[in-house]
Amino acid sequence: MSINRRTFVGGASAAALLATTTASRAGKKYDDGASDTEIKIGHTCPYSGPASAYGVNGKAISAYWDMVNDKGGINGRKINFITLDDGYSPPKTVECIRQLVEQDKVLCTFNTLGTPTNTAIHKYMNKKKVPQLYVATGASKWGDPKHFPWTMGFQPDYHTEAAIYAKHILATVKDARIGVLMQNDDYGKDYWEGFKAGLGKDIGRVVKHVTYEINEPTVDSQVIQIKGADANVFFNIATPKFAAQAMRKIADLGWKPIQYVNNVSASVGSVMRPAGFDNVQGITTAMYYMDPTDPRWADNADLKAYKAWMAKYHPTAHLADLGNVSGYTVSFLMAETLRRCGDELTRANVMKQATSFDKFRVPMLLPGITVSTSPTDYYPIQAVQLARFKGQTWELFGDILEAEST
Repeated sequence: MSINRRTFVGGASAAALLATTTASRAGKKYDDGASDTEIKIGHTCPYSGPASAYGVNGKAISAYWDMVNDKGGINGRKINFITLDDGYSPPKTVECIRQLVEQDKVLCTFNTLGTPTNTAIHKYMNKKKVPQLYVATGASKWGDPKHFPWTMGFQPDYHTEAAIYAKHILATVKDARIGVLMQNDDYGKDYWEGFKAGLGKDIGRVVKHVTYEINEPTVDSQVIQIKGADANVFFNIATPKFAAQAMRKIADLGWKPIQYVNNVSASVGSVMRPAGFDNVQGITTAMYYMDPTDPRWADNADLKAYKAWMAKYHPTAHLADLGNVSGYTVSFLMAETLRRCGDELTRANVMKQATSFDKFRVPMLLPGITVSTSPTDYYPIQAVQLARFKGQTWELFGDILEAEST
C-alpha cells in the first residue's frame, strides 16, 4: 500500500529546527513542529482501501491550508501539512503516526480519520504528549480528558447520535421491528451501544443484529438476513461504500423498511447518489452542518464563502460530497486554535487553546450549533438536527437536539 504524502511548504533545515525547537526567543516559545516561519501538522486518511471514500476529507483539508497559506498563514507562519495514506488499516496508521511524530516532528496531528485507526494510536499520542486534535470519528472515547488529555474529538459522538435515532423510532414507528447492520469494529460498536441505550427497555424490538467486516466485498447477505427476520425498520451503521450497497440491495429486494443511516454516511455525493436517488427517499439521518445542495441555504453567507473557496482551491471536488464540508469546518476550527496560540506554539498551549472555546461559531455548522470546550469537556459539538432525504438533498425537520454529554 502506498503512502500519499503532501507537504505544502519546504521543510525547515535541521539547523533551523534545532534552533527553534523548545526555545524561547524574544517572547516566542516553540516545540517540535513550529518555528518563526512554519507550523507542521500531521494527518492520516484512507486515500486507498475499503474506506477510500473518506479520502475526500483529506483532500478538502489540504485545499483549506492552501487558502490559509495564500493569505499569509497563521500569524505569519505557513502551514506545512503532511498527510499520509493509512488505508484505514490500524497497523499502517501506527506506522504513519510514528513517522509524523518521530521523523517529521509535527507540532500536532489533526483530524486523523477512523475509529479503529485512532484507537491504535490513542495511547501512543498521549504518552508522547502530542495533541491528537479534532479526530475524524465520533466515538465517545475521544471525550476523556482525565485519562487521555491530549486527544479531542470534533463531531457529535456516535453514542448520542444512535440514542437519538432509537428514541425517534420508538416515538414514530408503531410496532417497530428493528434490523441493524453494523460494521464490526469500535466505530460500529459505539453506535450499537448508544442505540441500545436509547431503546432501553424496548431493546427487544431489535429482531436482527448483523455485522460485517471492513474487508468484505458486499453486505448483500447481511441485508437479506435482516429482511428475512421481518424487520420494518433498518438502522444502517456502515461506512459509505457499504451504506450505499445496503440501500441498493434493499431496493433490489423490493423491501420497504423505514431507514436510518448514521451521519458519517450521509453524503449526497458519496452515498446517496451512488445508491440511487429513487432508492433513498425518506431515509433519516442526523446533521450538524449545512448540506450545500439544500436550496434553503442558497443565499446564506457561509455557503457563498464555501462555494468561493471550492471554486478557487478545490475546483475538481463535488459540491454534493459532505466530506468537503467536514474538511472545511474542522480546518476552520484548527486554524483558529493555532491563531489563538500567538507566538507560544507549544503542544501544551495548543491544548490549552483547544479547550477554551465558548459558543464559538464555525462556518457551515447549522444555525444554533456552536463549538464549546473546556479542560473537562472534550466534546466540541454537542447538538444535531434530524433530516430526511427528499429529491436529491436532505430536508431538516424538528428542533436542534442537544447531546446527552451536556
